[in-house]
Amino acid sequence: MRTQYGIGLSLIASFVLGGIAVHSLHAQTKPPIFYVAEIDVTDQAGYLKEFVPKADSVVASSGGRFLVQGGKTTSLLGDPPRRIVIMQWESLDQLQKWFNSTEQTGLRAIQAKYAKVRSFAVEGK
Repeated sequence: MRTQYGIGLSLIASFVLGGIAVHSLHAQTKPPIFYVAEIDVTDQAGYLKEFVPKADSVVASSGGRFLVQGGKTTSLLGDPPRRIVIMQWESLDQLQKWFNSTEQTGLRAIQAKYAKVRSFAVEGK
């Protein structure tokens, strides 16, 4: 009889410890951060020639990943901007490091010649 109680308590303890371990692993994973930009391009040729290639390189070297970069936009409510960019970053710190970098600051000056931009960061799930 004592053996059965011992086995039963061992099973319960195993389930509890397993549940705690799984919960701890989930708590350690941080949700990704997304950079979203609504861009109204005023000079498409200049924007694509002078800004986009350099921006692609800086984002890639900083650890960001483009999920959306222009493309066809279908309006569901209201008027969409002419161009939408969505990037994924591992953390807000990583995104801010890229955004405030010397390279990106210089690129924003180039971008301002060809477009008006509204951008923000949002935490994912």
